[in-house]
Order: sequence, then C-alpha cells, then structure tokens
Amino acid sequence: MAEKVVKATRESFGEALCELAKTNKDIVVLDADLAAATKTSIFQKAYPDRFFDCGIAECNMIGVAAGLAACGKIPFAASFAMFATGRAFEQIRNTVAYPQLNVKIAGSHAGISTGEDGATHQCLEDIAVMRAIPNMTVINPADHYEMLGAVEAAVNIDGPVYIRLGRLAIESINNNDDYKFELGKGVTLRDGKDVTIVATGLVVREAVLAAEELAKEGIDARVINIHTIKPIDEEIILKAARETGKIITFEEHNVIGGLGDAVLSVVSEKCPVPVKKCGVYDRFGYSGPAKELLDIFGLTAPGVAREVKSFLGK
Repeated sequence: MAEKVVKATRESFGEALCELAKTNKDIVVLDADLAAATKTSIFQKAYPDRFFDCGIAECNMIGVAAGLAACGKIPFAASFAMFATGRAFEQIRNTVAYPQLNVKIAGSHAGISTGEDGATHQCLEDIAVMRAIPNMTVINPADHYEMLGAVEAAVNIDGPVYIRLGRLAIESINNNDDYKFELGKGVTLRDGKDVTIVATGLVVREAVLAAEELAKEGIDARVINIHTIKPIDEEIILKAARETGKIITFEEHNVIGGLGDAVLSVVSEKCPVPVKKCGVYDRFGYSGPAKELLDIFGLTAPGVAREVKSFLGK
C-alpha cells in the first residue's frame, strides 16, 4: 500500500507542478500575490524564470495566461477560488473558454474549510460557475494522490481546466498501489445495495467513514467519489441509481449548481430515482475553525451518517 499522507491539496498541487515541470518545459505558473497560500511558491522557488506574480489583479492574470497559452505554453493561473472564479469570470469566459485556450485555473481556499478567513473568502459557488462555462473541465480532487493525478491530467488536456484546491490538511484515501486517476471517471470506493453516497473533494473521506459506521447499523451504503464534476461520469451514476434506487450527494459547496445538481441532471433524465442534495444550503459560511465548521454544516462522518439515515427514514 502507498503511504498515507495528511496534506492539504493546495500543497499537493504545488508539488505536482514542480515534478511535471522537470520534463515539460512549457509549464508556467502565474499567481495573484498569493503564492505562499496557494503553494505555487513551491514552483516559484524551483523555477523562478517560469513564474509570474501578477499582483492583486486576477483579471489581468487570466489575460496574461491566455496570451501565454496562445504562444504554446501551458499556464497555470492560481488564486483563491473566490477571486479566480469570481473576480475574473468574464476573462475566463471570453478570453479563455470561448477560444478554447489551454489555460489551467487553480482555485485555492475553496469551501467552508477555509475556516477563519470567513464568508468573503469561503467560496461556495466556484463549481457552479465553472461548470456553466462551455469548454471548461472541472476537477475537485479528494486527497493528495488525486491532486497529483488531476494536475497531470490537466497538463495533458488541450483546453481550459478548473481545479479546486483545499486549505485544510486531510488524510489520503487513495492509498492503494494500483490507484490511477482517470479524468471523467468516478470511483466506487465501497459497494452497497441500500443507498448510494456520491461525494466530492474532502467530503469523500467522511463519506467512507460514515458508510463504515452505517454498516454497523445494518445499512449497506455504496460510496462513489466524483472527482471530475465536468464531464461527469454518467455510467457510474446510472448504475448506482439502477442498483440501489436512492442517491444522496455531499459536497463542500452550495447545493445549488454543484455536484448535487450535476448528478440530478443525469438521474432525472435517464433513470429517475429519489436524490437528496447535501452541502451548504444556499447560505454564506462564517469565520471559525475549519473542522468545527465542517461539523456544523454536517460535512463530517457523523453528519453524513445522520443525513443518510434520515433519507432512508431510519
């Protein structure tokens, strides 16, 4: 088994860029004066001539990234998710996605696990915004190993990609030696027949832990990790719908426009079964310790188990 790693996916992102840059000279990195936080500082230290600090000017950073992509480079443009996808939305839509330029956007400090930075920085809309843009691939890795695979996949895709990065250190779940990241393919982490839990990002580990506890109470829950929100793996979702008859989704994101709605759009059209969306219920977060906030919002294992039992009427 591979080593269990407790690490924030933002740090794994910085490490992956450095490793891939050893053999791919076209990789360049841009940041909006947040390199220490997004961990692009790891790349900056290793390849200072391929790193560009654009200052607190996210819109301009995306424009510069578009220009570099047009010249044949593979630019990764990083900032906090709130600013990368919010402040620079127009530039991402019109300057990157419309002409299908090969720009990779990294949104760090997404979700309520941003913690004490509070509501203004806890981006809960980025997945919804990015998946609504044509030509955009959207990836939300669950742990260290998944982030390494996601960054490599992003480099190999010719086109715009959004990758969500987390601030909170989390324990890896993809520790099996045969683990392989496949873009657009969900992963069944645990089989089950009573209900399917579909999760993304850091909540995936909590879903696995919840399923283990539910099993002790006689509830056999399937757990699916959806790391690629767009394009989503319809096959694995429809198979779960047919075999378990009920699906419940969990995400560290607004329940409007995120994973839950992506799953619903597949199920409602092709295999209608009851679906419940769990996450942040159309509200802003607030300042506090990340782990406590996750517990309050029902995104830790006890909260997941509680929602599953309620969904099943138990």
